Amino acid sequence: MTSEPGRRVLDPERDGAAFKALTHPLRIELLGLLRQHGPATASELAARTGESSASTSYHLRVLAKYGFVAEAEHRDGRERRWKSVHALTSWSNEAMHRAPGGRAALSALRRRQLEHLERSLARHEADLESGRLDSAWQEPSGLSDSLPRLTPESLTELWEALAAKTAELAARDADDPRAEQIVVFTAGLPLAPEPLGASDGSAPTEGAAHTSENAPADGNASADENAPAAGASVTGENAPADGNAS
Repeated sequence: MTSEPGRRVLDPERDGAAFKALTHPLRIELLGLLRQHGPATASELAARTGESSASTSYHLRVLAKYGFVAEAEHRDGRERRWKSVHALTSWSNEAMHRAPGGRAALSALRRRQLEHLERSLARHEADLESGRLDSAWQEPSGLSDSLPRLTPESLTELWEALAAKTAELAARDADDPRAEQIVVFTAGLPLAPEPLGASDGSAPTEGAAHTSENAPADGNASADENAPAAGASVTGENAPADGNAS
């Protein structure tokens, strides 16, 4: 697997130690903060995370050991600054399932992304409530879920279309002063048919499929790995079909 500019593609068999390092919750948060806010010192990251500077310094060194972060240009000679080496980290889900310990690592990373979603939602609501975000963001922001029936090929095509459209719009809005960082979470999780008579009571009726909270009128929603916000992106960082994380 070949990495692209701005993206690191991990090989589960060759990079097993790097995967294990990345699953630590504080490390993935530190990586996400660097991706979101840019270079920072261990002390600055300690203030953001509520950890000690000794702890953040240690975990930054672990991330550096496996090539996720590197030293940045220092403002002065007193404390080293760190930066994220890549904007995204990705992998093959199929390869992860084949590799020893890969499934556990993948599950841990996905749960870190869910924690990132919870933090991002709380921050979004607080930013709207406090007025730090303009009220124009109220209508287009939100969360939605749907239950389409797709083939594996169609799900892959959907991921590719989402990635391409996101890149197109980000490039278009790059110099617009009204643009804000958007946390866009996407999930495509196929579910096998339930045994006859089994139900958790949560499925929509008539096989149709849309529920939403604070979603736009057409039911589509923006939410964000690896792109990362509030400390994930790796997560965001940010997970498409190839396993991107912020």
